[in-house]
Formats: sequence, structure tokens, C-alpha cells
Amino acid sequence: LFCSPPHFSSFSRLCISISLTPFYLLIFVVGIGFFSLCFLMTSLGGQFSAKRLGDSPFTIRTEVLGGVESRSVLRKISDMLEVILKRMDTLSNLDNTSTTDARRLDELSSAINRFQPAGLVERIQAIAQNVSNMAIRVEQILQNSMMQGRAVREGTSSQCEVPRDPRFPECPGKVDWMRARWTSDPCYAFYGVDGSDCSFLIYLSEVEWFCPPLTWRNHSSPPTQHAELAKPPRRQAAFRTDLSVLLDQVGTGKESLSFMKRRIRRLAQQWATAANRLDTKLEQRWRDQKKILVHVGFLTEESGDVFSPKVLKGGPLGEMVQWADILTALHVLGHNLKISMSVKELQGFLGVPPGRGSCPLTGPLPFDLIYTDYHGMQQMKQHMGLSLKKHKCHIRVIDTFGTEPAYNHEEYATLHGYRTNWGYWNLNARQYMTMFPHTPDNSFMGFVSEELNETEKRSIQQNKVNNMAVVYGKEASMWKQGKEGFLQILHRYMEVHGTVYYETQRPPEVPAFVKNHGLLPQHELQQLLRKAKLFIGFGFPYEGPAPLEAIANGCIFLQPKFHPPHSSLNHEFFRGKPTSREVSSQHPYAEQYIGRPHVMTVDYNNSLEFDSAIREIMRTKVEPYLPYEYTCEGMLERVHAYIQHQVRTSLPPSHTVIVGPLFVPLPNSTALGWASNVTAPAAWPPLTSLRLLISQEGQSCVEACQSAGFICEPAHFRFINNKEALLEVQCEVIDSEINHILPAFSVVRRECGLQREPLLFSCAGHSPKYRRLCPCRDFRRGQVALCRDCL
Repeated sequence: LFCSPPHFSSFSRLCISISLTPFYLLIFVVGIGFFSLCFLMTSLGGQFSAKRLGDSPFTIRTEVLGGVESRSVLRKISDMLEVILKRMDTLSNLDNTSTTDARRLDELSSAINRFQPAGLVERIQAIAQNVSNMAIRVEQILQNSMMQGRAVREGTSSQCEVPRDPRFPECPGKVDWMRARWTSDPCYAFYGVDGSDCSFLIYLSEVEWFCPPLTWRNHSSPPTQHAELAKPPRRQAAFRTDLSVLLDQVGTGKESLSFMKRRIRRLAQQWATAANRLDTKLEQRWRDQKKILVHVGFLTEESGDVFSPKVLKGGPLGEMVQWADILTALHVLGHNLKISMSVKELQGFLGVPPGRGSCPLTGPLPFDLIYTDYHGMQQMKQHMGLSLKKHKCHIRVIDTFGTEPAYNHEEYATLHGYRTNWGYWNLNARQYMTMFPHTPDNSFMGFVSEELNETEKRSIQQNKVNNMAVVYGKEASMWKQGKEGFLQILHRYMEVHGTVYYETQRPPEVPAFVKNHGLLPQHELQQLLRKAKLFIGFGFPYEGPAPLEAIANGCIFLQPKFHPPHSSLNHEFFRGKPTSREVSSQHPYAEQYIGRPHVMTVDYNNSLEFDSAIREIMRTKVEPYLPYEYTCEGMLERVHAYIQHQVRTSLPPSHTVIVGPLFVPLPNSTALGWASNVTAPAAWPPLTSLRLLISQEGQSCVEACQSAGFICEPAHFRFINNKEALLEVQCEVIDSEINHILPAFSVVRRECGLQREPLLFSCAGHSPKYRRLCPCRDFRRGQVALCRDCL
């Protein structure tokens, strides 16, 4: 049922019932607007000749349509309209046959073409647009006036005064914005905004969260569009070993998706074995099944999808490796999974009605968790106005290099020079999930490498070629400039192999002595690594999955040391990334968490040091090694713990009285622990893992905790951000500020500072003027993301 616009009130609405075939839809689009405009002109025809030049912006000029001439023209339009409407009525009852459609369309075109005064249609359209805009604005003004009058009559006008509540500091500014721009998006009318302050406050308190709830509103019976759905009963998650459903969900049509599906199939048996092991370890305890949406933003057409065309040309695959493993882990853990690879799919899964502009989602989010990336975050904001203030606790952002709190807090980042193209989403920093555990402020998501059984390990050791090296560099550009010197030294001792992509001719950047295999499929690359003794890095790409795969296949990984360390301050690659982390080598995780004999980090500019390292590698025998946290079981264990435990927890009520000290010295340690006689508030990680340390001046909590054999735990900052934690320090002044290095104290001035903004609790922050209070924790062997009691 199609009707003319409601503001054409001078005549009855024109409603035509037709079948929505493509043919009739075409007729409707071409004809209905023209018919409605003609009716409008007919109804106003007697007024045009009376208008004078300059009466208003919407006045039609007399020289365009004169008095007698205009009435004659409009009579012809009216007669013509009758003929067209009769033909439309006939067409609406016809069968949908292509021959009949074509004939009737010709008849309709002929009827319309009988009358086409030059330029008249364009002039009528311009007039109608002006009248339509004016009518809409008048209607809005009238609605606003009626609402204000009703508020005065009902005595509610005082109830709609803009509140000045310190808990909602943005409310007055948002109301001012709504007053000026509430007509800028149709979504506001969709939610009942009509131009009155009452409607603004209702919207800003019930749809968005910028204003406090209005006391006079009946919150027990909210409007239909805000109605909360009944909470479904809890369902238990059961481990899955069949991946066929997941493979269907991933979809087809892109080489990136084909790559991910090949990876999922290749590791299917290892995932199944890992699921059985973890099920036994957890003793089949209850696990809540979550509804999870995975939106892979960087592979959508809307983001440009620059990765898919490069899959077969040596492009970066690290992100696709990680996403494939995330999808598999969530599926194997038994959760209810939906996968989106386009904005249209995303809108469908979130239930966003089309044509609502940037309206925020209201009511309950249809998912417990949403895994996405920075591209996906931007798409959710642009295309459906996802209200992060309301739904942000459900979001997990897959973020390869990490986002530090100083970059994440939008206002603080803007004021203190930390604003970049990424970050500034005001999330809890643990909601960013990284590829490696290099940033304790974030959560370590990771990926998996292929795990070998004992038979395969023995076979590798027996078949290793002691003088064979494989170069880590699939793109020819990685071989340019500065590589000749150390490659010549390497060639003196070893046969050098490459896997550089090329189409027809060998890349000229690759030296002649290098045996180039071209870009290899994954299983062939694995076979090459199982024969090689050395896997050597050029310094780029940073922190990819390939070195772990090489080490797992019995290679020694040789990588360059960076002097000075690379960071956003001195290196183009990191510039603009939301982190100040200093990268001391190509693969800091391999250097720090694996180390010798599997990983050697040397200065490539020092030919003697490089030569010595090659000779040492040829003498050294190593077994294939894979850290537990990069096995399928390790990733399942970690993701399970996050989903079941990584939730918002509350501090004890402010009126709770705690007797005695909160922290006590630990035996054989300089750290303090939570006092055993003090009831520990609900927390994850549990407070039994807490170790309170004080850093040196200029030292970050990441470094302070690592030096004592611990991991900095940002979730524990809220328990040490108090005067009790400062008892070991003599403070002349204790202040509360907004600064990402707090809680901390100045030794010189004896000033102590506590943190006022929880989003700025930061393990990474440091200052040469302050010593920091650091919340460290213990960790499970082979699983640094989890404490000993975390599982």
C-alpha cells in the first residue's frame, strides 16, 4: 500500500495497491511522484497568478506560468492524469508477463509524453520541494507549540527543566545540541522527539545515557521500542569438534575467506584434541553459552578490503591467521556464533531497521559479546549509531599492536597529545585484545601454531639440514637496501632459501645465490621449515606468526636488535598507532618469552657479532618448541577464561569498614599481598594473585613487575588506588588527579597522587619524576594471560 506524503492535506491521499514486481516498482517510482506533484499544482493553481515577484522564496514567477495560461496548463495536466490513472489501474490487475508489461509500459510512456511543456517538470519539482520543506518545518513548529502548551496545562513544564547533575555532566550540552539539530536526522522522530525539552530529556535519558532518568516517567511500562525482552534461560556451552557448520558460516567469494577456511580445515584435528583435553581439565563444569557476534571489519568492502587481493601475492596474513583461530576457538567452546563480513550483514544481525539514519540501538543488545576491530568499530558508529556509552561493555576489539590507556581516553588523549587516528574509544583497556602479550593493559588474545607429536619431532631432528637457512620475507621490497652485507656472511656458511612472490620473472632484489621457491602454500612452507636449521628475519614484518611456526618446526630464529628501539616517536610504521611501546627487536615476544637457544637477537650492523651468531647456530641443536599459550588448548583455555570471568565487578560499598591493614609483606619478597584476614571483594583475577610493588623513578609498572618475575595486572589498580597502599610511603600531600601515571608519588616533593579516572589506570605509564604503585600478579606456567587461580 503506497500513499502520497501526509503534508499534502489539501486533497485526499492517493493510494494505489500494486504487486511489487520490478516492472510495477519502476512504474511507481517514475509515476507516483509526478502524479502527486500534479495534484499539488492543481490545488494551488488558482493562487499562482496572484503572486507577485519577491513575495517569498517559495513564490513562482508570473512570467513562468501566467494566469490564464497556467490554469489551462493545469487543466490539461488534470485530464492527462485521469488517463494515466486509468492505465495504472488496468496495469495493477495484469498478470506478470514480460510481453504484456512491455506493451503497457509503452502505453504509459505515450500517455505521459503527450504533454511535456519545456522545463515544466523541473519547475514543478523545484516548487514541490520548497513547499514540502516548508510544510515539514511548519508541522514541526506546530508540534513543538502544542507540546509546550500541553506541558503548561498539565503542569509538567517544570519537570522538564534541564538537570545540572554532576553525574551527567554532558546533559546540558546535549540538550542544547538537540534544540539546534533535532531535525537533522530522522531517527530522533522515530524515537518520539518532537522539538520539546521534555522529548529531548526523555530521549537523552532512555535512548541515550547522557541525562538522568526523569522521576515522573513511568519506567515500569516503557514505550514499545524500548521494551526489554524477557531474559532467556541460561544454556550450557558444550565443546564442539565438528567444524562443518563454522566453515559454512565463514562464507565464500574472497581469497581471504578461502585462506581462513583452509587453515580451519588443516587444524581441525588439533582443535578437536584440545577440546577434549580442556573438557577433562575443567571437569565438565558449567559454562554459560554466550550469543556472540564476530564482525571482521577489515575484510568488508566498506573498509576497502586491501588484504584479500594480496593473499596470493605475499601480502600480510597475520590478521587472517588470528581471525580464523578466534572464530574456531569460539565455535569449539560451544558458543552461539554469528559471523558478519559486511555492513549489511552487521545491520541484519543487530536488528537495525533500514532508513533510520544514525539512530542508536535501544533495548537489549541481541548479543552478549561482539568481537570486531577498529574498522568494525567505526562502521558500527557510522552506520547504526551504536551507543558505546550504553553497549560498550559487550565489545572486544582485536587490536594487533595494542592500545594504551592514555590513547584510549578521548578527552585526555586530545588534551595531552596522545590523540591518533586509532584509539580514543573510551573502553576499558582490557577490551582491546592483542596478538602477543606485549601490552599488559590489554588482554592477550593470540592465535595458534601447529603442534607436532613426538613422532614428527623425532623425524624433524633426524632430517634437519645443518647448513640450510630460510629468509623471513615474502615481498621483494623487504630485500631492498642494507641486506647485502649480512646476507653475504650468511651465504658463506649456509645455503640460503627464499619464498618471495613473483608472477613471471625472478625479483631483481633477491640475490642470485638465494634459491627462491616463490610463494608457497602453507603445507609446503611447513615442509621447508622442517628441513631448515635457521629462519632469519630482516627486521620487518614486526611481530608476525611466522617465527613461532619456524621455532615449532625446529628452526632457530635469528633476528635484528634495534638501536634505538622502534616506537611511534622515531619510526614511520608505528607512527599514529595508539601506543608508546618501544620495540627492541623484530619480535619482542620471541626475544623475551622464548629466548636462547631457540631465538637469537643480534646487531646486524656488527659483522663480527653476526658472523659469530651464525657459527653458534650451526653448532647448536634444538628440539621443536611451541609455547603452551600458542597451542590450540592454550588458546581455548585463555578464551574460555575471558568469556566466563572477564566481567565488570564492583568495589565494596563506600560505607564498608575494613579493620586493619589491607596489605601485608610477603615472605621472601619485596612485594606486598592482600591481607588474609581481610575479606577479599569479588574480583577477577582473584586478589590472591595480587602483588603490590613500587617502581623505580622513570620505570613503568610493566618493567617493575617483570623485574620481579610477575605480570602487571590493570584489573587490580582499583584495589591499590587508596591511602592504605601508600602507608609504606611518607606523603606530605595526597591528591587525586587525572593522569595516566597515577597512583604514584614524588620522592623529592613527597607528594602522592591517586587516580581519579579509572579508564586511565595504566601499566605502561611512566615519568622520571615519579615512582609508581604497581599491581602485579603471578601467572600460570606457559600462560601469562592467566594467574594461577584464574581458571
